[in-house]
Amino acid sequence: MNILSAIQTINQLLEAGISITAFSLLLYALTFNLKDKVARSFAFIMACVVVVFVGESVAGVVSSLTWIERWYQIQWIGIIFLPSAYVLLSDAMLATTGRPSRGRRTKLVKATFVISGIFLLSIPFSLLVGPLVTDNSVAPHLERTNLTWVFSAFYILSMIWSWANFQRAYHRTKTRSGRRRMGYLIGGALAPALGSFPYLLFGSAFALLHPYVFWIVAVSSNILVSGLIIIMAYAVAFFGVPWPDRVVKRRLIKWVMRGPITVSTVLALTTLTRRVGEPIAFFAPVVMAGTFLLMQYAITMFSPMWERWFLFGEEKNKLTLLQNLEARLFTTDDLKQFLESVLAAICDRLQVQRAFTASFSIHGVDFLVSVGGLVGFKEEELSKSILEVATTEDKIGQFELFSWGEYWIIPLFSEAEPDDLLGLVGVENPGEDFHGDQKEAFQILIQRAYQALEDRKFQQQVFTSIEDLTPQMNRIQSLRAAARYDGTSVLSTSTDNFTLDEGTLTEWVKNALSDYWGGPHLSESPLLQLEVVQNALEEHDGISVKAVRSILREAIDKIRPEGTRRFTLDWVLYNILEMKFLKGQKVRDVAKRLAMSEANLYRKQKVAIEVVAKTILEMEKQAREESKESSSGNS
Repeated sequence: MNILSAIQTINQLLEAGISITAFSLLLYALTFNLKDKVARSFAFIMACVVVVFVGESVAGVVSSLTWIERWYQIQWIGIIFLPSAYVLLSDAMLATTGRPSRGRRTKLVKATFVISGIFLLSIPFSLLVGPLVTDNSVAPHLERTNLTWVFSAFYILSMIWSWANFQRAYHRTKTRSGRRRMGYLIGGALAPALGSFPYLLFGSAFALLHPYVFWIVAVSSNILVSGLIIIMAYAVAFFGVPWPDRVVKRRLIKWVMRGPITVSTVLALTTLTRRVGEPIAFFAPVVMAGTFLLMQYAITMFSPMWERWFLFGEEKNKLTLLQNLEARLFTTDDLKQFLESVLAAICDRLQVQRAFTASFSIHGVDFLVSVGGLVGFKEEELSKSILEVATTEDKIGQFELFSWGEYWIIPLFSEAEPDDLLGLVGVENPGEDFHGDQKEAFQILIQRAYQALEDRKFQQQVFTSIEDLTPQMNRIQSLRAAARYDGTSVLSTSTDNFTLDEGTLTEWVKNALSDYWGGPHLSESPLLQLEVVQNALEEHDGISVKAVRSILREAIDKIRPEGTRRFTLDWVLYNILEMKFLKGQKVRDVAKRLAMSEANLYRKQKVAIEVVAKTILEMEKQAREESKESSSGNS
């Protein structure tokens, strides 16, 4: 293999790598911030780049002249729409910085797409570009036509217009970080624009006379393109997302490492192994599999190190603690498995067949873990009667013990809050008293069950605090992200003056009621935007979950009929809301208590939620009126 062939091989590998990278970044944009106009425009540019470089790379390896011509024509689809994509991106960037189109710019953007569509229709008729040129050429390419000059002018004018808009957007960005990323975006945008145009249309004679210069320039250009599109993707990744900078950087770097870098490395090494020739080419599959596994291993092993050093900064210890929380999380399934082991050990020690552990919540039995099966009572019976009989004179260490039917019952109360019943352990009565070692082992096992339930309680308190903080953190992060490029208008615009749609409000109420006793639909509820809920925040020490819950409860109480509660038709909506959501009873139990089918219950429930939404809407209107009166009075 001579030097020129080696340079051509490197160029082919770079073209394949660019297409892989562009496709990966296209998927990234479509996955994480598709709702943002800048990200959608970037995705469009990446789609054009994919088409251009896939066509170029495939045409470089096929041998049929007919297929080479077809793939170059496919390449032109991406080239044709690239100017329109840049105009669209520049328009989106201006809009992001607080300069939306007033109609004229939108019409011009649409006009560029129409022109691109016209050029596209001319390809099958060999009007835009002619047939394949292979003779007296350093590389195959399509012949230039008169219409090619027109398209080139359109390409250049569109890019000039786009860069003028880029500069306007840059100067409208006020924050230092926003300007820096806007600069990255503008600089990165140079690569697809300059690296995708087919210069052999006009420079084939020069390339033929100076092949080394041509191929070195081509390789350098492709290296520049591959790097700059990643920089462009990095800048775009911050548009339209409320995440902190470290999250955006970490996600993008891992995406690039596991995607384009890994795949491009595997492709390059496999291709080079095959082109070396026998007997090395025989090991190409081994090289492919080994390179992929080693790349994944390296990313997994070393990513925590560079994340701590380069992304987390001064808060790296706290952030590492939060990262490790997921691995050490004590889920309900983990708790049940541990308690099952404890119960099995208790049964072995006391030589009995049956034991159980129950955890309690405000609704009664939260969960029940048993070994050997339970005979003689139901969960409902346990839930209702355990608090009535949870007293005795006997004790096992710090824990009380009393008889309940065929079982010994040991209530587990919190040490911090003695009246808080965490749960209980029930063991089949062994029919004989404890002796020394047996009593000590039993006490240790009960202590293990207590520690597990106590740890679960602390963990739930942590999650409740996180749920309370999440909405406020999300709002601040969203404002911070939006203010990167349009700080003045975003930060000075009131979020209170939004219109309420009854259908949307009904959906919000439905989701909040479904998580009435905790969950993302309550802690991150859009109801937090309502002024009536904001007023309730002050009464509940800024805890969003309690504020939303109090407004829901107040709205439900407002539709409660006067007088003593009954199970008649006029009480049915209130009874459904109170039993199903406020008390958390099961659907079948509520339907049975109200003497109706489950299907009818769901229909009535829908009506009840709509009534609650209307009630909250009236409460919101009243709160806004009072706020206006207060403001006018103060002024």
